[in-house]
Amino acid sequence: MPSQVHEVLIEMFRGRPSLAAELLDGPLHDVLPAYDEAHLASADLTDVAPTEYRADAVVTLTRMGEIVAAVVVEIQRRVDKKKRRSWPAYVATLHARLGCRVDLLVVCPDQKVADWAASPIVISLSRSTIHPVAFGPAQTPVITDPETARRLPELTVLSTLAHASRSDPIPLFEALFAALEAIDSTQAGIYHDFVRGVLPAASRKLLEDLVSATKDRYFSDWARQQHAEGMTEGEARSLITVLTARGIEVSDEARATIKGCTDLEQLDQWIQRAAVAERIEDLGGALAG
Repeated sequence: MPSQVHEVLIEMFRGRPSLAAELLDGPLHDVLPAYDEAHLASADLTDVAPTEYRADAVVTLTRMGEIVAAVVVEIQRRVDKKKRRSWPAYVATLHARLGCRVDLLVVCPDQKVADWAASPIVISLSRSTIHPVAFGPAQTPVITDPETARRLPELTVLSTLAHASRSDPIPLFEALFAALEAIDSTQAGIYHDFVRGVLPAASRKLLEDLVSATKDRYFSDWARQQHAEGMTEGEARSLITVLTARGIEVSDEARATIKGCTDLEQLDQWIQRAAVAERIEDLGGALAG
């Protein structure tokens, strides 16, 4: 079953097809044909053969309405020899379908997997080869400039994940915030939660502290939502701590109600009542029953 990391990385390319070209033309220093637009294409690469081939994403680059190049995008989190054998079929099928240059871009969160994926694939005695273009942490640029981050939000997310273990990740996180401010608040929330879920505990704590500290600097829907969620989460934890310290039993149902509450005034009221309550029902509201 695909993991959350796999799915979010795929959605980056599906939501912003130009990301494939940005990686090839930028960090990987390839030379792409001149193009005007990038489009998401069908990822079904099955031809006449009975075996089904489906890439994670396929992007076509067009110039004046004509397709000039295509990119097969694969997200690879571990070494998988069987999957690697399918990549030439992806490239050949798409080339036969479109009749243009086709690149294979393999995005790998782990550098060892990226090094493995980058090896040429020899497919005949004449040494016909497929050269996967692997993108791992070592190929990921360090983005700390807010303007660059706003222009390349997805690449900034990848930069944060690849380099968060640096001695001072704060500039990375500030660039990440700038990137999230530049995109739809719903998508920004997805990326923020994704980064939080992948970062090591120490880096995640730094990120969360910085989110709280930036409440006066960022005013987008995403920033307001993140700050409000941080406040309610903190109040909910405080309430549960007070109840536990006073020896009041908190059922799983009550705990879920408290953690799910997004009304700061209600949480403050519950905390005040918890100071003198003898049981959870004394708090009133949704906890009264």
